[in-house]
Formats: sequence, structure tokens, C-alpha cells
Amino acid sequence: MTRVSPKVLALLATLTLVWGTNWPLFKIALDELPVLTFRAVVLLTATVVLLAIMLARGESFAVPRGKWPALVAASAMNLFIWNIATSLAVLYIPSGHASVLAYTMPLWVALIGFAVFGQRLTGRLLVAILIGAAAVVALMVPNFASYAHAPAGLFWGLFAGFCWAVGTFVVKRTSWQGMGLSLTFWQVVITLPPIVLGALLIDGLPTRWPSTQALAATIYTGAVPMALGTVAWFALVKLLPAQVAGLSAIAIPIVAIVSGVLILHEPLSPLQALAIASTVLSLWLALMPARAR
Repeated sequence: MTRVSPKVLALLATLTLVWGTNWPLFKIALDELPVLTFRAVVLLTATVVLLAIMLARGESFAVPRGKWPALVAASAMNLFIWNIATSLAVLYIPSGHASVLAYTMPLWVALIGFAVFGQRLTGRLLVAILIGAAAVVALMVPNFASYAHAPAGLFWGLFAGFCWAVGTFVVKRTSWQGMGLSLTFWQVVITLPPIVLGALLIDGLPTRWPSTQALAATIYTGAVPMALGTVAWFALVKLLPAQVAGLSAIAIPIVAIVSGVLILHEPLSPLQALAIASTVLSLWLALMPARAR
């Protein structure tokens, strides 16, 4: 594996920080907003932000001929099903637990790549994946009791990770000639109508205005993690092998845990600390090439 450039590492670090620190904000927003209403406002904000950036930069909104089916499939897997599945998971198990299950995506990427596309796993990358899997298990172990009583939450959390992995391969294995920010913009736009419809049918119209804190958390989530973070993610998918790009996502729930400790003063157990150390080692093995002998 060739050395990952500093630019890619910086992009990866920024994305991990942005997406990881966003999880505590979910709790702040969802204390006052129903899940689908929250998702709808987030997607609407992301649409406005991406539209403004594209107009300011003069970027094309055109989609290459024959790419709409792949674009709809990517949108369904990366955003629509992800939003629905994680929302359903949160109904049955705590949101932090659901995030850990959703971020099993790298394991699904490795399995799909090997079983479907015949991608070879180097010994170094295989060790990285196994250590990353161990980190996820370490985060899940304290919650096995609650999972046993909520199989639906376990299913939807894992299903979210699986669909994200499928969406990663759709983006990675499709030629998006001439598409920059529009790749993210159209996926968000395609996802927005069904989420808004679901919010109206299930949540109904809001009966009261949320607090400034909850509203700020929601708008920030749409403008930065959803809009800019998703753009960064698809850039990484294009620049890195699918297995490595997927493995990089393992660090996000770790950052979520640390930010929860700092922002929400949640406890940090020794097992979680071990998971953090395992994740650092896993990412180092995946992203840093072995020295030539």
C-alpha cells in the first residue's frame, strides 16, 4: 500500500473530529425534537448550505448520462436508509449504543469487498480490521444485556452499517465524471422529500418552538457534519481503497465517546479507554505503510 498523503490524513482527521463531536449534539437536539423532524431540518439545512456553496463556486449541477440509477442507489444507502435505520435503532436502544452498531460499517466493507468483488486483504490490513473489530466489541460488551432485550435495535443498528458499506461501494465503483459537490448535493436532495413526508405523517407539525440551544445544535448538524462532512467523506472514498476508507470510520464513535465525556460529562470506563487505544493502533496499521526491508 502506498503512503497516504498528509492532505488525505488531514481530511480524515477533520472528518473524524466533525462527525465524532456531533453525537453529543444529537442528544441536545433530540431532547426537544422528534427524530424524523430533527432529520428533516438537518437535511433541509444541508441542502441550503450545499446549494449556496455550489452557486458561489459556479459548480455544475449536471449528472452524467446514465448515472442517475447509481446516484439514487447511493442516496438510498448512504443517507435515506442510514437515517431511517439509525432512527429506528434509537427507538429500542440508547443512541450511543446505536452509533457503535452503525459504525460496524468497516467490517461490512471488508466482507463485501472480499466476498463480492474478490478484493485481497493484506495481512497488515486484516490485522487492522481485526483490532478495529475488537475495539467495537469492547464498546458493545457493557451493553449486551440491553441488546438481548432489544433485538430490533440490534438489527437496525447493524443494518445501518451494512447499507452504508453498500453505499460506499456504489460511490467507489462508479465513475462520476465532472461531479464535485453535486455528488453530495443530489444525494441530500433525493433523500429530503421522503424524510420530510415521514416527519409530517409520524411526528406531525411542531407544537412549540425548540430552545436556542436545540435549534443551534440542529442547524450546525445540517450545515457542518451533514453538508461539509459528507462532502469530505465522499472525497475520501475516491482517494482511498474502500477497506481503508471504511476502517477510518471506526475512529468516529471513539471521538463521540470522548466528546461525550468532555461536553456531557459522561463517564469513561477502562474498557472504553482500551477501545480508544485499539482504534489508534488499527488506524495506524491501515493508513501507515510497512517499512521496506
